[in-house]
Amino acid sequence: MDIAALIAWVVTALGGFYLLGTWIQRGGVRGQGSGASRLPAPVVFGHFALAAIGLVVWIVYVVADRSALAWTSFGLLLPVALLGFVMLARWIPVRRDRAAAVGAPGAASAPGTDGSVPAERHFPIAVVLAHGLFAVVTLVLVLLTALGVGGV
Repeated sequence: MDIAALIAWVVTALGGFYLLGTWIQRGGVRGQGSGASRLPAPVVFGHFALAAIGLVVWIVYVVADRSALAWTSFGLLLPVALLGFVMLARWIPVRRDRAAAVGAPGAASAPGTDGSVPAERHFPIAVVLAHGLFAVVTLVLVLLTALGVGGV
C-alpha cells in the first residue's frame, strides 16, 4: 500500500505542478495586490512546500520502513489538505464567474471588479478535479499505511 500511496502522491504532485505553473504564468504572484488572483501566495506556496516535504518524507519512509516517518507524512498532509480546501473554496467563485461570463454576450474575459482577470481562472477543471481526487486517495492511503492496514 505504501507504493500505491507513493504513486498517488506523485500523480497528485504532477497535477499540482501544472496548476502552480499556470497560476504563476498567468500572473498569480504579480497580481497579489491588484486582485489578479484570489489565491494568496502564502497559501499557494505553503501548500506546495508542505506537500513536497511530505513527499520526500514518504519516499524516505518507503525506503526505511519506519512507522514514525509514515505518521510524519500523514501529519504533513493534514495542513496540505486544509490549504487545498481553502484554495478550492476561493477558486469555486472564480470558476462560477467564468461560466457566467461565457454565457453573457460581450463578456469574453469578464474581469473582476477592478478590471483584472484572476490567474486561477485559467485552471482546467479536469486538472483541478483530478488533483483533488488523487489528493484524497493519497491521504487515505497514507493513513491506512500508517495504521498498518494492508501491511505485509
